[in-house]
Amino acid sequence: MITPVLIVVVCLALIFDYTNGFHDAANSIATIVSTKVLTPFQAVMWAAAFNFLVYFFVKDHKVANTVSKIVQEHFVTMNVILAGLIAAITWNLITWWFGIPSSSSHTLIGGFAGAGITNALYMGSNALSAVNTHYILTILAYIVLAPFIGLVVAYTVTIIILHICKNARPSVAERWFKRLQLVSSAALSFAHGGNDAQKVMGILYVAIVTSHIVKAGAPMPNWIPLACYSAIALGTMSGGWKIVRTMGSRITKITPLEGVSAETAAAITLFFTQQFGIPVSTTHTTTGAIVGVGLTKRLSAVRWGLTINIIWAWIITIPISALIAAGVFAVLRIVL
Repeated sequence: MITPVLIVVVCLALIFDYTNGFHDAANSIATIVSTKVLTPFQAVMWAAAFNFLVYFFVKDHKVANTVSKIVQEHFVTMNVILAGLIAAITWNLITWWFGIPSSSSHTLIGGFAGAGITNALYMGSNALSAVNTHYILTILAYIVLAPFIGLVVAYTVTIIILHICKNARPSVAERWFKRLQLVSSAALSFAHGGNDAQKVMGILYVAIVTSHIVKAGAPMPNWIPLACYSAIALGTMSGGWKIVRTMGSRITKITPLEGVSAETAAAITLFFTQQFGIPVSTTHTTTGAIVGVGLTKRLSAVRWGLTINIIWAWIITIPISALIAAGVFAVLRIVL
């Protein structure tokens, strides 16, 4: 049952995972580059290594399971999956080109859901019957909650660190925090790989179930996580320098201490949500954490104009991805 369409879907899914890697590389390397702990090349290699190491440690793919159930099985076709992937890749490339740290996770979810809804309309069914509202509402809730949690955790961690180190010599403290940034950046890269690669795993699992290669509920073939972690690691190695600049210096000025706080807070949030199978945005979470460390100084330390523009990008990502997917699905119905 391996068809040309399935091969195209697998290739596009891995291409999306690759674009996810270079689009979201900024999440885990922006602060470590802006504080000059590592050079850009060293940073992407460091992050990519921990993106891939997840393969050997995470075997419970709860996030992948959630993504696979976003569109109801009755409305999933290969055209739906294909349209969702094309839409997600398109929006990823657009936001990367303009240096906007939008969510790769939400563009994939928006594309998949939008294509499923469009298919339901063509079938004469209720549009909302195509999606699992429980999962969609949870994802929508965490568009707000994930960055807020990251902000609160980062603010708290920064205050605690400042209190502990209040009597330390600045030069000694900075040297230690530069070393600790290697640890916090590694933790964030590990969490990023574990969270984001699983979303593509969910899409690929749906694709092989739809193609009748495996039955629904069967264990995920090992090649899927291996391919996905490899693709996202390769993408991270390619970097996304425009977004690195936005995340690393334009939202607020970051010191090594604040870099440790932001990365630690984002990693904690991602590990927490991953345990519950919630596909949150690494980008949203990290941005919230960076804003949180900026707030420990003063409100004006955060460039609110840029931050508000980023929030608008978050708001429109799912609907625009859904609309692109709807258009692509309509074309695929004619072509295929």
